[in-house]
Amino acid sequence: MTSLPTGVGTGVGSMPGTDPTEAAAIVGGELDFTYLAELPARGIGADMVGRMGTLLVDMPIDAGPWGYRLAARPSAVTRAASDYLRFDLDALEELWDTAGFIGTGRQVKVAVCGPFTFSASVELPNGHKVLRDVGAWHDVVESTAEGLREHAAEVARRLGAQVTVQLDEPLIGAVLDGTVTPLTRLDPIRAIPLPEVVDALSGIVEQVGRPAIVHNCGAPRWDVIGRLHGVGHSVVLDAAISSGPDVLDTETLDGIGALIERGDVLVAGVVSAQRADRRARAETVASGLAAITDRIGLNRKVLSNNVIVTPTCGLAGAPPAWTRTALGICARAGELLSEDPQAL
Repeated sequence: MTSLPTGVGTGVGSMPGTDPTEAAAIVGGELDFTYLAELPARGIGADMVGRMGTLLVDMPIDAGPWGYRLAARPSAVTRAASDYLRFDLDALEELWDTAGFIGTGRQVKVAVCGPFTFSASVELPNGHKVLRDVGAWHDVVESTAEGLREHAAEVARRLGAQVTVQLDEPLIGAVLDGTVTPLTRLDPIRAIPLPEVVDALSGIVEQVGRPAIVHNCGAPRWDVIGRLHGVGHSVVLDAAISSGPDVLDTETLDGIGALIERGDVLVAGVVSAQRADRRARAETVASGLAAITDRIGLNRKVLSNNVIVTPTCGLAGAPPAWTRTALGICARAGELLSEDPQAL
């Protein structure tokens, strides 16, 4: 299996706007480690849950009273999600063809909704969340592995690229803590035990057989990160970049140190995705990450070998003009990490 690219910048997943050609041009123009963007502003079926609904095998979705719901057969929502995905991939392929990237083995990332966030967001036909039914969420895990494997293979075939997969799990904390909102307060959804979550995610990564990132834009779940090896893990660090590493608590410092020391990759969310920050500079980001490694006591060579630079989360809610700037800062900061980390 090809390793994750490191000492680089990339995005997370979503972008503002509704034009896939424009989104692909911005992402491809700013980043060497590019990605297939999601454009949730297009409406139902275009967000990460809707996209996953078209990738799952034999598990179509439809619109329910409160969001998405599993359906017995493909629906208008399923078809819309499939069309959006096709438009996005066509736009990226056209961009690569024009730039001469097809078949070069260039790196590209595809992001999908992880099985636990999907199961905590989507309803069964009876109105309960998928997560409430053990058999149902196990089916989602199996379908995720099969659908993501096929999706990554199609992207690799069409682009001639090295594909990294990203599982977006923003609700992983609620799943583990048993705080996912149930249908009624009298019928709570039990917490999923940590070993089951880790085994499921590990199994998906193994079956897909490609470099993988597990992304959580919330508070880091060091219990998951500590057990789930062989993948990149996202950690939001923008506060430490602006204020210095002393704002990080001991658990975070220890967690980052253990993650890197075992050879895995820190996906550092360091540039605001929600607001334009005129103070943000690639040099500030790179030197801030160097200060964090110094605080932990790591050799700075890990900055080029074990770090990917990203915005704090997806850019869907950001001012459009800021998206290009934020991605450019991430890309340049990654270059600085790979050039001479000792000079930062």
